[in-house]
Amino acid sequence: MIDPTEFKRGMRRLAAGVSVITTIEDGAPQGFAATAVTSVAAEPSPTLLICVNRAVSCHDAIGRSGVFCVNLLAEDDVEVARLFSASEHRLRRFTDCEWRTLGTGAPALTAAIASFDCAVAEAVAVHSHTVFIGTVVGLSLRDDAAWPLLYADGRFDALRSAATPA
Repeated sequence: MIDPTEFKRGMRRLAAGVSVITTIEDGAPQGFAATAVTSVAAEPSPTLLICVNRAVSCHDAIGRSGVFCVNLLAEDDVEVARLFSASEHRLRRFTDCEWRTLGTGAPALTAAIASFDCAVAEAVAVHSHTVFIGTVVGLSLRDDAAWPLLYADGRFDALRSAATPA
């Protein structure tokens, strides 16, 4: 069996885009920073998934409300990522940033390079986490060609302009 600490060390080497996941319950917005986000399918209906630790403060609110919004951060949004990464900043999260709502009512970050407004289609418990599969019911794209914020090995980083096209 693989040691959980070694597994985590290996996974820290996987660079991933940084998102702020938001939801709303009883008129109160909630959110957290995440890297465990991926597309599932584009057809017949756009679908993505998020993996949420059950210890995260808004885990239960996502399940009860049935909605969430994935807000992809731009490379210059490091402070937003930090704001949503530390619980001591919870009270400032929705006052220090500009927000709007799309169809579900979950907060969409105005500065996000993309905001995917989702309705929970399925929730699957896997050990300490829940995989929420969401049907994308709304999408907002930023007009400029901003690069995404990345996270790897405990650091925020960005793609370099000299990146080789795929």
